[in-house]
Order: sequence, then structure tokens, then C-alpha cells
Amino acid sequence: MFLELITKQVANLSRAVGKYIKSESKNIHHKHIIDKGLNDFVTDVDKNSEKRLVAELHKLLPEAGFIAEEGDHYSRKDRYNWIIDPLDGTTNYIHGAQPYAISIGLMEKNRVITGVVYEINLNECFYAWHQGGAFLNGHQISVSHAATVKDALIATGFPYSDFSQLENYLDAFSYLMKHSHGLRRLGSAATDLAYVACGRYDAFFEYGLHPWDVAAGSIIVEEAGGKVSDFNGADAFVFGSEIVAGNSLLAEEFLGIIRDKFSKKT
Repeated sequence: MFLELITKQVANLSRAVGKYIKSESKNIHHKHIIDKGLNDFVTDVDKNSEKRLVAELHKLLPEAGFIAEEGDHYSRKDRYNWIIDPLDGTTNYIHGAQPYAISIGLMEKNRVITGVVYEINLNECFYAWHQGGAFLNGHQISVSHAATVKDALIATGFPYSDFSQLENYLDAFSYLMKHSHGLRRLGSAATDLAYVACGRYDAFFEYGLHPWDVAAGSIIVEEAGGKVSDFNGADAFVFGSEIVAGNSLLAEEFLGIIRDKFSKKT
């Protein structure tokens, strides 16, 4: 399989669907918004975007299955599966805030082999494929060179529906506020990971996530020279609901902090 070609085709597809998403942003109002659960929303734009992505991705790789946020009827296949979030940051989108992004990853068995994150408002397309490097709008990118957590700008995502680890999260949040350059919360995990990959952030952590939030971004970070794991340092981050990402210099220290804070009983 020609991963570079497929990745660039997916990048072009994400840009095209991103134009539709942005064009509809002024038309969003409450009758288009469905409440799926606590602070979990979907719009007609999410659904229409996903349908278009699925149709075009099926043409690119007919043998692949789909794991998608809004598509309960899509089937997962044995070898290849697309993992799609048609609009990561829906809450931002419905409030007219930024960022929001399209996230598309391709897995072969249990390994992500290509990923595209398209941040729509800045027209920034981040992409990577296995052993091919990571890119932003055609230019190769790499993670930062901050060597310690005290020199790092860290991204996170606030718990919005799963509060089972809230006490541990607040403990980690408090520690990192006091021992880093600061914390940022964008509201789009896919964008957070892309920003780690290009060095804008030095590290990122969050729990309560889904495969479509992290699959694409994780390979972009790795191909940019960073490290990604779950809170225990294992590689179960795609389906394990928690993720730690950072540059390779501070990754061990940062993981140690997160592991220590989240190993406590709540």
C-alpha cells in the first residue's frame, strides 16, 4: 500500500469537507443540535461530514472498515479500519469558538499507520504516515526541545462527562500549574496532539477520550519524534480512553507525574 499517496489524498479530502463545515458555521442554531449525553453534542454538520468522509474513504480503500463517532452502523474489519471524527470540537463549533478539526486515522490491525488532523479555521493540515515523517501544510514538523516539565507548556482537556478521575485530575492540574510554564485547554484533543507534534505544546494529557479523538494525532506526534502512551506507559492509548504525549526529552518525567497523580484512589 502506498501510504504517502493515501495520506495526501485523505489530507485533500479533509480540506474539502472542512470548507463545508466552515461554510455551515453561521447557520448553526439550536434546532440543529442533538444532545447525546452530558455535555456531548452532535449537529447535522457532524453527520453530513461523516457521511461524505466515509463515502470517499471507502473509494480509497474499499477493504477497510470504519470506527466513527456518529456511525453506529459502520462495520469494523479485520485488517484495515478508518477511525474518524468528522468534527472534533463540536462544542466549540456550536458556540462559534475555535478550534475545531477533522481527525482521520487508518489502523492496520492494532497499529495506526496514517493520520490527518485538519484544523479548519487556520487552514492547517497536519498529517503523517508510518515511517514517513510528519507534516504541516507540506512542511516537515518536529516536536519541541523543552528538556524538563518546568520549561514546558502543557495542554490538557477538562473532564466533561466522565468525572470518575476528577480528584486525580485536579491534583495533576494543580501540580502542573505550579511546576511548568502553564496549561492550555483548546477543546479539541486532535488539535492538542497536532500542536504537540509541531512544537507549540511540549506535552499533553487527557482521560475520558475515544479512539476517534486520538488515533490520527497519535501517529503525527510519533512521526514528529514524540512519544505517546497511556497513563501507565503502555501503548493502549487508542482504545484505552487516556493518553499522554510529549517530546522525547521530557516524556519520561511527564509520564511519571501523570502516572503518580492518577494512581491514587478517588
